[in-house]
Amino acid sequence: MSQKTILFDKHVQYGGKIVDFAGWQMPINYGSQIDEHHQVRTDAGMFDVSHMTVLDLTGDAVRPFLQYLLANDVARLKDPGKALYSCMLNEKGGVIDDLIVYFMRDDWFRMVVNAGTRDKDIAWIKKQAAPFKVDVAVRDDLAMIAVQGPQARAKALKTLPIDASEAAAELGKFYGAASGEWFVARTGYTGEDGFEIMLPESEASHYWDKLAHAGVKPCGLGARDTLRLEAGMNLYGTDMDETVSPLIAGLNWTIAWEPAERQFIGRDALQKEKAAGVKQKFVGLILEDKGVLRGHQKVVAPGVGEGEITSGTFSPTLKKSVALARVPAATGTECQVDIRGKLHTARVVKPVFVRDGAAVI
Repeated sequence: MSQKTILFDKHVQYGGKIVDFAGWQMPINYGSQIDEHHQVRTDAGMFDVSHMTVLDLTGDAVRPFLQYLLANDVARLKDPGKALYSCMLNEKGGVIDDLIVYFMRDDWFRMVVNAGTRDKDIAWIKKQAAPFKVDVAVRDDLAMIAVQGPQARAKALKTLPIDASEAAAELGKFYGAASGEWFVARTGYTGEDGFEIMLPESEASHYWDKLAHAGVKPCGLGARDTLRLEAGMNLYGTDMDETVSPLIAGLNWTIAWEPAERQFIGRDALQKEKAAGVKQKFVGLILEDKGVLRGHQKVVAPGVGEGEITSGTFSPTLKKSVALARVPAATGTECQVDIRGKLHTARVVKPVFVRDGAAVI
């Protein structure tokens, strides 16, 4: 049965077209996905991301626990509020989920995991946490709103409670600050600057209206997907899953190999894969011909082998079709994509197309 976030009635009130997403009733758009995409690239838009799960991990051994649980190393987190992006792996090196963890204090870290993996994530984390005597609290009392775009911070700062606004105004990128039950982080999933704001559910509807009155336009999942794809950001279940290692999902940069003595779940499997030679790489594609790139289309690298598109769409910013793909490691600067039985030429680029409103290709 589909669930609803605390902001569901607001989505209906603001004209959102509701669809099922990972078991949640969420807005795909509020009229025009393209307009919402450009709104975020040029001004400020807001997204309800309350379907994502916030976990508070507490205990004297929470840091060593997370050093074991995650492929990235939370030892890098020294300053309160500092965030780290990481994969959480199984023993075979497959990605159970990708997530963000925030260092709050020595005995408290906050984690945000994906909606579609909520139940398995919580079960896995609690199982691994037990020997470390770490408590895992699911913060279902919190809502979460992402405010993104070049004007997002300026507009959001005017709407936040005074203490939260003052704390958020000083944040560097990938830092968060707590103010009572509010937590504001300078993070996002669009390739634009902005905030992700966690707040009590009881205050979420009023705050949504407050943002709207400040000129922050509601945006749906459709624009969120084209924005993140332009920014080269992976989507769990599409670009990687439990059968895919970060080495072939463009996430090798999230693996902290040093110190060599740190044992994290999946490390042995990744080391074996790396030693044997990684067979695939994660790339960006730009279609040179007419057509639209979509997930699961076959990619042909002449004389090298075949791969597959993991995510594809028409880029509203570039006005070209773009995609993320896993291809043979020896693939060069050009390949072909099978679209309805015909091969179309595509250019191979680094898997980031747009950042901070501008093309980077």
